[in-house]
Amino acid sequence: MDQRQRDLLASWLPQAKVVKDHSWGLVGTTVVELQQDDLRYIVKAGDAADTHIARELRAHREWLGPWTATGSAPELVDGDDDAKLIVTRYLPGELVEGTDHEHLPQTYRQAGELLARFHGQLSIEDADFEAKEKAKTLAWLAKPHRIAPDLTDQLRAMVEAWPTEPTLLVPTHGDWQPRNWLIDQGTLKVIDFGRADLRPAYTDLGRLAAQQFRKDPALEAAFLDGYGSDPREPASWQRQRLREAIGTTAWSYQVGAEDFEQQGHRMIAEVIAS
Repeated sequence: MDQRQRDLLASWLPQAKVVKDHSWGLVGTTVVELQQDDLRYIVKAGDAADTHIARELRAHREWLGPWTATGSAPELVDGDDDAKLIVTRYLPGELVEGTDHEHLPQTYRQAGELLARFHGQLSIEDADFEAKEKAKTLAWLAKPHRIAPDLTDQLRAMVEAWPTEPTLLVPTHGDWQPRNWLIDQGTLKVIDFGRADLRPAYTDLGRLAAQQFRKDPALEAAFLDGYGSDPREPASWQRQRLREAIGTTAWSYQVGAEDFEQQGHRMIAEVIAS
């Protein structure tokens, strides 16, 4: 944390002690668990390049009510957009990723139910979303990556041909997958809103479709049962799959996350073959 962040945190939680460092390490965000008196908190502090804290604060202020009302998401304690600092209540539970819960249909049924509640609170039509996503994807292809040159040319041509019609947007989590879910006595909860934004509903299925759903169709069926419908229209879903694949591949190369990079290359191959 920089000095401004330390000073703010000291004014908000003057007696807090560090319990654990939860920082991921691939991005410049510090995540620390603190305790003051008998209460625990999670603090996130972004570096100069961070764009996630502002998104997380917006999510807490505008969209998390349906989840915090039932204890399904952490409550905001304090935050400062300019300082890139946020404090929330600690949310008890075990991370789903890497546990048996990651492979159980009931986990995904709950995930579908939670997401439907989140998506259903608001919708707006946006004339620029598709054009902006098209530009972002072309920008990823223009950055350093290890996608083969001939394949890069093919992908660029595909993206340039995408339509840019108006799109219905809803509040989305942006990284909806087991690494951002907690299980607490059989109940699913949600954390990490650094990618939250208004997007089409189907975008929140991207991570799951590339990972857990492709390994076990029963998990996808349980999720859709909980959600109540399938928000994926074929043409827009195909564009989303390719956006996710290209973004994953290029971003992972830039931060040195080789496992994610290989996943991105596989995702590209599967979209091209479909």
